[in-house]
Amino acid sequence: MNRVDFLDHIKGFNDFWDIVVIGGGATGLGCAVDAASRGYKTLLLEMHDFAKGTSSRSTKLVHGGVRYLQQGDVSLVIEALHERGLLIQNAPHLVSHQSFIVPSYEWWNGPFYGVGLKVYDALAGKLGIKKSENLSKEKTLEKIPTLEPKDLRGGVMYYDGQFDDSRLSINLAQTIADEGGYPLNYMKVTGLKKNGNGFIEGLQARDMLNGEDYKINARVVINATGIFTDDIMKMDEEKHENIIQCAQGIHLVLDKDFLPGESAIMVPHTDDGRVLFAVPWHNKVIVGTTDTPIEKPALEPVAQEEEIEFILRHAAQYLTKNPSRKDVKSVFAGLRPLVKPPDVKKTSDISRSHHLQVSESGLVTIAGGKWTTYRKMAEDTIDRAALVAGLEVKECPTKDLRIHGWLKNVDRQDHLFVYGSDKVALQKLIEEDESLGEQLHPDLPYIKAEVIWAVRNELAQTIEDVLSRRTRALLLDAKASVEMAHEVSRLLAQEFGKDESWVEQEVKEYKQVAKNYILE
Repeated sequence: MNRVDFLDHIKGFNDFWDIVVIGGGATGLGCAVDAASRGYKTLLLEMHDFAKGTSSRSTKLVHGGVRYLQQGDVSLVIEALHERGLLIQNAPHLVSHQSFIVPSYEWWNGPFYGVGLKVYDALAGKLGIKKSENLSKEKTLEKIPTLEPKDLRGGVMYYDGQFDDSRLSINLAQTIADEGGYPLNYMKVTGLKKNGNGFIEGLQARDMLNGEDYKINARVVINATGIFTDDIMKMDEEKHENIIQCAQGIHLVLDKDFLPGESAIMVPHTDDGRVLFAVPWHNKVIVGTTDTPIEKPALEPVAQEEEIEFILRHAAQYLTKNPSRKDVKSVFAGLRPLVKPPDVKKTSDISRSHHLQVSESGLVTIAGGKWTTYRKMAEDTIDRAALVAGLEVKECPTKDLRIHGWLKNVDRQDHLFVYGSDKVALQKLIEEDESLGEQLHPDLPYIKAEVIWAVRNELAQTIEDVLSRRTRALLLDAKASVEMAHEVSRLLAQEFGKDESWVEQEVKEYKQVAKNYILE
């Protein structure tokens, strides 16, 4: 993927795009993959970087949602479990099986959750992973030696999926390009174009890197902008009433010794009624999450003090080694774009099902949903968009579409496994220049070649793109990522032909972002 080439193509394109997607998160990327793979002329525009928002800030789980089963939303669970199975098949280099243990401290917990998780297994059908099983106290502690043993009666072990969210986003962008589409980051939509009859026939966009404006013709426009859904809908209809309720979820990242085994912990009921997870991920442990209503969407949401204390307090209840603020390697916050029904008070009670609508002018809006169901959301959206645009009806091929980087068996001990089949090309870079094999920081596995690769093949433009979403340094160890920033900026400057003042400005801007990930 080369941004300059993509821009040249758009400038020279004197026709109508079949489908233009606004938004480069999970939903938008999924829509563009689906549209391009059906053979439609497809363009995707993202105002910042792919997965900059909610889609890089998840709990890193591809799951049916045990909590939704508890709430009685069986149809969502069935759909999500089916999609989980497809995603494991279509991106095996990024999606893996993860065992979870629900610890039991009350006599009724074991049977209650044991039966519930048997139902969860059954709903997965042929695409299930392994069957859940009841564990004795001894077996539970063998699996999770740092689990609080006092009053522990045993546990239930079940299986779900785990993944790297922003790496999957980048692979989806690459898949769009592989299928003949054009994904572009740092292109902000500034307005919608309508014809004399009031129907949308395109949009205006601005390149956020150089300020250049573009007029783009489209047979249909899809609004897949997550937390910014209402902003695009207001471009279409000034009097539009907001449909999105943002709910913030935060995660704390701890060292692996807080959860040294292979299994994750799932606490099905915290003080606020949410599920709490402690999950091994990239040799660290992610603990979360919260559910805090937020009034206005923000590109860089910030964890609130009460949320941080909530997670530390609950983690201490279940772990023998109580984490404190100084143990937190990184804290990251994400905003869920929930479609609010008028009668629901708590954000944790709002359904995670997706919402699809078409305005009078033909704007197709897809909102809500979750990472696990992104492919099905995209299928439904492109089916509808094709009708709106009057496009030739074509079957959706994404149930079996291998995502860029597809590789069945990867070595998860080697951190380069997330590149899948692209790992070979990365290694070739190192063969050509041995210095690119050097680590960027002693506390993290990332190497210089990954920076070069991110620029040349993954549309990375800034330090933050590289350290937050191409690698996961910012999320895994925020302080270490700041210490890497100057060297990363220097490598970027070499690739882009920039001077030392550009390097210093990039580092300054990155430090400003990273400070919200560091707990003092």
